[in-house]
Amino acid sequence: MKHLLSFVGLFILLLIGCKTEKKAEAVQAEKELTVLEKVAYAHGFENWKHIEKLAFTFNVDRDTSHFERSWIWETRENIVTAIGASDTLTYNRKEMDSIANKTNGSFVNDKFWLMVPYNLIWDKDNITHTHSMEAEAPISKKSMQKLTIVYNSEGGYTPGDAYDLFFEDDYLLKEWVFRRGNQEEPSMSTTWESYVDKDGLKIASMHQNNDGSFKLHFTGIETSTD
Repeated sequence: MKHLLSFVGLFILLLIGCKTEKKAEAVQAEKELTVLEKVAYAHGFENWKHIEKLAFTFNVDRDTSHFERSWIWETRENIVTAIGASDTLTYNRKEMDSIANKTNGSFVNDKFWLMVPYNLIWDKDNITHTHSMEAEAPISKKSMQKLTIVYNSEGGYTPGDAYDLFFEDDYLLKEWVFRRGNQEEPSMSTTWESYVDKDGLKIASMHQNNDGSFKLHFTGIETSTD
């Protein structure tokens, strides 16, 4: 009987030890996430691997003027279809001629606005970053966390540019500042709002400045998964 009790006691201790070890591993895994990863995963980055196609329309309303262009991105083959007011162009981003390269510059800009949180991981080797736990957001004036990223001075479409990203404890972006060439003064400040969920991707569909005279927003956001 004593041997049986000893065996049961040993089994219970081993079970508790396994659970404790797994919990410690989970905590350690959480600790190992960088702030770049925390922001990306808060926006559903883990679901990106399932996305086969992404379609969206990029809109800009400035005072009384309106501009828009639409895109379809076949992510696996990296094929892009650009749909403008008067023509349509389909190209493979792996094999671009001069016309495709010019169009791709617009695609990179529009996709960047749509997916900045994911670029924190995609572009991690081309940026430096600093993180502050408390800073004043430019539009709401609320106290938030601030992540500043600066792109390397060579390569890409806008080398040397800087972005200040503002978010709270959920790591969802609420506001940001664009600073061309890493200059001290803001080139543009907008909100990140009206989030939509598309197959697990959390996308801010509206960005606007302080007085609402500039609005950059996305419509027709659609995804296809494997």
